[in-house]
Amino acid sequence: MTDKPKRQGPGMRLRTYFLTGMIIVAPIAITAYLTWSFILWVDGWVKPYIPLVYNPDYYLPFTVPGFGLLMALFLITLIGFLTANLVGRSVISVGEMLLDRMPLVRSLYKGLKQIFQTVLAEQSGSFKQAGLIQYPRQGLWSIVFIATDTRGEVRERLPVGESMSVFLPTTPNPTSGFLLFVPREDVLILDMSVEEAAKMVISAGLVSPDFPKTLPIKSKPDTKTKTPPETRANGS
Repeated sequence: MTDKPKRQGPGMRLRTYFLTGMIIVAPIAITAYLTWSFILWVDGWVKPYIPLVYNPDYYLPFTVPGFGLLMALFLITLIGFLTANLVGRSVISVGEMLLDRMPLVRSLYKGLKQIFQTVLAEQSGSFKQAGLIQYPRQGLWSIVFIATDTRGEVRERLPVGESMSVFLPTTPNPTSGFLLFVPREDVLILDMSVEEAAKMVISAGLVSPDFPKTLPIKSKPDTKTKTPPETRANGS
């Protein structure tokens, strides 16, 4: 006789319902809170610089959330448009020339500019692949974000052949980590995207992307008919 499954009591059912609701509500609530906080933070920075004539808060009895964010996006897009032509490039060149004469500001500006160019430029292939390396010792594997091939003086100084620059993120904060220069043959490329790998790092391995298991392809049998040796011998 098979044992009947035990029925859950009211307390267990309520606990299950609560955890199920928490799984649904918590991500939505946190996302909405962070989005709203970001909008208010940008509005607090941008709105004081908007002339009263163009500020809807001056005419309405309530504030318009998000207007400062829209103005910031419009201003950034306008600056990008102006920089794309000759006049804009000339103005930017003059501004960078002035910054080059300021010792502390020059280093900060160049460093930030290089970071933003690497991360935001469309031509950049940064962090478009995830991989595995053996770290911190042989036999232990860690997820890394593949940046690019190692270049410059570091490549010439390394005693190995081709190497890759990889970023080893920490858990649960993937924005901090270590920059490692690893031989190409020691990097195992993953099929998952960088976003899926980042989710896995943030969740400490609790969230893992689906990976379809494909069966090995069997070799097809040879359908060509072969003449038996005895037949060939009799026919000759």
